[in-house]
Amino acid sequence: MDNEKSNDNKTSESGSDEQFEGIIKSGSVTAQNSRESIHCLSIIGQIEGHYILPESQKATKYEHIIPLLVALEENDEIDGLLIVLNTMGGDVEAGLAIAEMIASMTKPTVSLVLGGGHSIGVPLATSAKRSFIVPSATMTIHPVRINGLVVGVPQTFRYFDEMQKRIVKFICDHSSASIEKVNELMMRPDEMATDVGSIIDGDEAVKYGIIDAVGGLSDALSALREMISESKEQKDS
Repeated sequence: MDNEKSNDNKTSESGSDEQFEGIIKSGSVTAQNSRESIHCLSIIGQIEGHYILPESQKATKYEHIIPLLVALEENDEIDGLLIVLNTMGGDVEAGLAIAEMIASMTKPTVSLVLGGGHSIGVPLATSAKRSFIVPSATMTIHPVRINGLVVGVPQTFRYFDEMQKRIVKFICDHSSASIEKVNELMMRPDEMATDVGSIIDGDEAVKYGIIDAVGGLSDALSALREMISESKEQKDS
């Protein structure tokens, strides 16, 4: 009997260690109860792309997130995914790659914007099947930018324009926002000092159709549980 208790304790400790390690490596954890198993993935700080960011800066590494999403999609024990965002944006291609991965998942997905979902964080927020934002959160929508040396030739500006169109199309394809409204917000000249674009709060994000609803953690989990329940019913039928 004592051996069984000892084994149970070891299993529990092992599970706790694995969860703690998952939080450290990728900011994710799996929450289980008697009804369902939900994986929570946090996308925080800056989205790191092909170049390594300084150690002093919080970052979400796309080489961690992409294989994790594949593993979650293939794991029969995971019923749904909750994506929690508080990001300043970052690498456009890396962020868009993560967003495309989330959007193509068959499992129920819900996103929740806390604090901020800026720049490439906007398509990341819309990539889930349902999206929520807390009232105090903000989202920055602006044209594509690039750091470092830029060759001032028509091809460069054409590349920027095409990348921007891809981002706008993704946002509009995965939300109820119109292309006209997103472009208007993106090119607004009177909202940001020494820049163009818009900073919108939670209510405005819902008003413009970018995010589905204003709500917090309980609302996001409730919507995810409802989607999981519907998914299980479809599988059983």
